[in-house]
Amino acid sequence: MLRASSKSSSCTRRRGRRSIVAEAWKNTAVLQRGLIDVAAHARTMLDAAGYGDVRVITRDGALGAREHAPFDRMIATVGVWDLPAAWWDQLAIGGRLVLPLRWRGLTRSVAFIRDKDRMRSDSVKTCGFLPMIGQDGEREGHIDADRLIKIYWDADQPIVPLALRGAIAQPGTCAWSEATVGPEDPFDGVWLRLTATEPGTCRITVKPAAIDGGLRRPAVPALSPALVQGGSLAYLTLRPLAEGGGAESRFRLGAAVGYGSDGVDLAERLCEQIRAWDRDRTAEPVLTAYPADTPDSRLITGQVIDKPSVRLMISY
Repeated sequence: MLRASSKSSSCTRRRGRRSIVAEAWKNTAVLQRGLIDVAAHARTMLDAAGYGDVRVITRDGALGAREHAPFDRMIATVGVWDLPAAWWDQLAIGGRLVLPLRWRGLTRSVAFIRDKDRMRSDSVKTCGFLPMIGQDGEREGHIDADRLIKIYWDADQPIVPLALRGAIAQPGTCAWSEATVGPEDPFDGVWLRLTATEPGTCRITVKPAAIDGGLRRPAVPALSPALVQGGSLAYLTLRPLAEGGGAESRFRLGAAVGYGSDGVDLAERLCEQIRAWDRDRTAEPVLTAYPADTPDSRLITGQVIDKPSVRLMISY
């Protein structure tokens, strides 16, 4: 966490990052969770590099550093699933919070600006960080007897993996959009679109043996977006436009469907968001975070994700 002006604090692990932060803001503080040896090493290296005014604090980062608040800038360098209440209290009005935020199976670096009763993003970028210790709102479970297919979802979602076992055992069909991508074209924006519109958005991972056994290949087997509704499932897939294409071949995006009674409807809804993404592939969502006790009447229009300390709204 950082404050720009007279005070600042930061959660980080690398000396180079600390040095950059210290150059940008005076009186920086570094928080380490329970890593006494790491904190001692950080203190030694910072002193050796001439940054003796940087404070190193060993504690749970979710608690912040109330004794040095308020902060104008806060940075988290671990994947955060919820926004701790202490961070709200310690971030000044107009202050900036930058963190790797996790929701619906994905992670994005989000930059929030704090207003009086909310935080609103002005940047949402791809990133990857290890998750923060102690936040247990993410769930995971296999949906097949052979444990080859796993889904990841959030605690606020009524997803039951075993309810999908019968559906996934049935033959699947596909629905296709008109959108195409090249081998190096990113399409993770589809996932973001789904989180802004579909409450059943989650992540699916599939091992090669399941694909060899006849399951339709997800667009990225290690991490692809999926929609779950009761005992039904649809997920993002792709197919080459031409057989035996080379390095410049293109792929059509679609949804693998036929899994459960609502599978066809889920696939069409997934394709609808593929088309929305295709119309403006560079558009970023706006994330608005409210304290958990904010009533519905004070929320902006959008998909709400309820977490213990925050109500997160995602809109385009």
